[in-house]
Amino acid sequence: MEIKVIRSFEANPIIEEDEYCKRYVDTDKIAFGISILHPGHRGPVDPGHENAFEIWYIIKGKVLCYIPTDKDCKELNEGDAILLPPKKPHQPINVGDSIAIISWSQAKF
Repeated sequence: MEIKVIRSFEANPIIEEDEYCKRYVDTDKIAFGISILHPGHRGPVDPGHENAFEIWYIIKGKVLCYIPTDKDCKELNEGDAILLPPKKPHQPINVGDSIAIISWSQAKF
């Protein structure tokens, strides 16, 4: 495999309810992108990924990761990360007063 640079304008834009995503990479082993949420907005509940771990890294803002199956929330601030196991439903909620930017990756198996 060769080195590939993906420019922002080449990323695949995805809009899911109030969440704006840009998917930069999607292979059989890894997916990578960012999500942007305005204050008070939330993304849809993601049902979790059958054969992938997912990690979020909060680039900017304050986000809750709501876990509906556990009726639990994990509060994440700039510089925090969370590892989500396979099949674990999750939902991002911007609880800050500025735009939130989340970097996310999936390691597929």
